[in-house]
Amino acid sequence: MGNNDRDDGELWSRSLAGEGDAFGVLYDRHRDRIFRHAYRLSGNRHDAEDILSAAFLELWRRRSKVRLVEDSVLPWLLVTATNVARNGRRAAFRYSKLLLSLPRGEVVNIHKSEDSYAEDAANVNAALALRSLSPTDMHLVSLVVFEDYSLAAAAAILHITPGAAKTRMHRARRRMRAAIAEGATPNSGAIAEGNLS
Repeated sequence: MGNNDRDDGELWSRSLAGEGDAFGVLYDRHRDRIFRHAYRLSGNRHDAEDILSAAFLELWRRRSKVRLVEDSVLPWLLVTATNVARNGRRAAFRYSKLLLSLPRGEVVNIHKSEDSYAEDAANVNAALALRSLSPTDMHLVSLVVFEDYSLAAAAAILHITPGAAKTRMHRARRRMRAAIAEGATPNSGAIAEGNLS
């Protein structure tokens, strides 16, 4: 976490006092990291943009309950983005289940455009692997592996002991490797080792 990420306190106080420009600076400071995190979780740009927007909307909506960690709003945003992504997947699952339950007429062949398939396979695999984890483990892996927080700092953010974080991290890595292997692509082994070692 860079030094600029740790001096959000003054900007946050000014935001709470109604200074829109201060909130805009916080948005500019953290949007790229939240977008990359959301992209890893969702595996596509459109959903990542929705998650990013929802995370900042929640930041403002729940502003009276937001706690800065090490004088940064970034950990709160990362955890919120993870929750938004998970809730989005649940809603999509319910929606697809509803669609499957509807009576079917004639089969229509829908061809996706080439742009639909242009998403990076590594991000799709990482998103699938992250989905195999419990919410706490997903938060932990996201903070440690993708956002470069120390295991101890991530444990503090998630309110678990460092020992529990170490055990959870070990199990999460195993689960993610297995999830990637199940949806194996020719390069999945390299992806698993590269992202999780």
